[in-house]
Amino acid sequence: MIVIDGSYGEGGGQILRTSIALSVITEKPVKIVKIRANRPNPGLRPQHLHGILALKELSNARVKGAKVGSTVLEFIPGKAEPKHVRVPIKTAGSITLVLQALLPAMAFTGGSFEITGGTDVPWSPPVDYLKNVTLYPLGRMGIEAELEIRRRGHYPKGGGLVTGRVEPWEERKPLEALEWGHIDRFAGVSHATNLPAHVAERQARAARKRLKSLYSVPVEIEREVSRSLGPGSGIVVWAETDSLRLAGDALGKRGKPAEVVGREAADELIAQLTPRRAVDRFLGDQLIPFLAFAGGEIGVTEITSHLVTNVWVVEQFLGKTFEVEGEIGGPGIVRVVRRAEV
Repeated sequence: MIVIDGSYGEGGGQILRTSIALSVITEKPVKIVKIRANRPNPGLRPQHLHGILALKELSNARVKGAKVGSTVLEFIPGKAEPKHVRVPIKTAGSITLVLQALLPAMAFTGGSFEITGGTDVPWSPPVDYLKNVTLYPLGRMGIEAELEIRRRGHYPKGGGLVTGRVEPWEERKPLEALEWGHIDRFAGVSHATNLPAHVAERQARAARKRLKSLYSVPVEIEREVSRSLGPGSGIVVWAETDSLRLAGDALGKRGKPAEVVGREAADELIAQLTPRRAVDRFLGDQLIPFLAFAGGEIGVTEITSHLVTNVWVVEQFLGKTFEVEGEIGGPGIVRVVRRAEV
């Protein structure tokens, strides 16, 4: 049984998500100890449990310690098979963080999913980012995945609904994405839920104005107005380059003008474009589990502690896989030196 120190490096829920996904893929049992030991609220939180239970269902696993507050978890996978996995998060727990656990494993089995919870919540990727930025390089690596946003969910009520499917990963294509040379266009989604339509419009207008002040390429931001359990707004804007897509995002909140939200997302995108690397700081760590099996090399705008921790977790299962050039906090290159086989 592989033993993972859950307090290593970044020490958050990502260690759990990647460990359990790799346990399913490799069929190796795993024990995770000291889960989130250095966090103010140590142990498993409800949002982590949902990812674990989804992977338990996918792989017919036996699990010990799967309860809120647990600092030790044992996961003994069975034979994974294609399934329709339902994950009913009854709060605004992040749907995208559950998908970070589910997608790598489901790439090896195929299947479909239906997840309720938070689509656009703090401390996790917005669902528009996952759909438009994360899935793009996965497609280049040969993974066919679809995601549909049926309903938005914001903090604190949740109620979002996301469905999708993943085809079995037949051909694993290396991803070579070091730098971008030119931007073809900017695109985005500005949404307002249970709020006036002008909120989405003002967020989009402010982001467009900021991007147009620096770049002379088309800016096409879709406006979306919807109803759900509670109010909320946000925007994701991304650059479609000759390599991959880089993005910035921002969430609205009470008392925060829509124009500030739009500018914030645009400024974040501009900061990611400045080093001219192909992969933004949010995407780098998300790609690590897939790169291990596909091969290739990526240039990242920032080597984050999340990225370095994810590399460490992958190598606990697969042995030496990556070479990381650069320092935490600066731009760098992540190279696959030995592609994993399963």
